[in-house]
Order: sequence, then C-alpha cells, then structure tokens
Amino acid sequence: MRLMKSLFFLLVVVGTISSCKNNYTSNEGSGEKVASINDSTSFTEVQWLDTAKDLGTITEGQKLEVSFRFRNAGNKPLVIERVQPSCGCTVVDPPKEAIAPGKEGEIKGVFDSNGRLGPNHKSLMVYANTKQPRELVFNVIVNKKEGK
Repeated sequence: MRLMKSLFFLLVVVGTISSCKNNYTSNEGSGEKVASINDSTSFTEVQWLDTAKDLGTITEGQKLEVSFRFRNAGNKPLVIERVQPSCGCTVVDPPKEAIAPGKEGEIKGVFDSNGRLGPNHKSLMVYANTKQPRELVFNVIVNKKEGK
C-alpha cells in the first residue's frame, strides 16, 4: 500500500510539472528570455516577402532547397517557435534567434523528391508570436529519372 501511495504521488508530481506552461522560452546562447507565441502582449507583425513559390520541374532523387523571406514589421522581437512541414519529404531550418524589429530573416527547407513523382504541392505552417500562424507553400513537378 505504501508503495502505491508513493507511486501515485510521483505520478501527480510528474504530471503537474509536465503540464505547466511557461510563457517564456530561452533564446539559445544569449541567456535572455523572449516571450512565447501564447503571450498576446508579445505579438508582433510579419511582412512576408515570399509566401508561395513555383519551383518548376526537377528529376526524381534531387534535393531542392527552398526559402521564404520575411521582415519583422512590428515593434517587438519576432520569435519563430516552430515550422511544421506538410510531410516528411521536407526538412526545415527556421531561425533559432529572435528577429529584431525592422530586421529580415529567412525560413529555409530542403525537399527530397525521392518517391514524389508528378506535381507536388507542399506547405509549411509557421508558428510565431503573431496573431495567427502563417502557411507558406511551394509547388514542384518531379519527373521520373531517365533509365527507370
């Protein structure tokens, strides 16, 4: 019985700790704190310089680099919390540091065309300290590799 009480207490403590939400995240390497995307007092504005791209035609097996540029048009640091690709064929590399007001940044990605023959419409959902997430899209046609 004592073991069950101890186990129950441990589960409650772990559950409480893991369910707590912190409104701040560490800005890697700087030691400073920046507001998270859940804190409306830290919202800023983004001017997207690219939101949709038509990347033409490539051959299956190629890895295609894609990037989307933006400017922090607000008056608070822009924090890109995460970027979610629509599938595992695209790996993204968002900025790790906050983008200062007036400064520009870029979200980079690599699309792997293996097994992706034909037209491909891919998207990246950007979650940041803005009012709403932003969807970025790119299109590419993948042709069969010669000899296959």
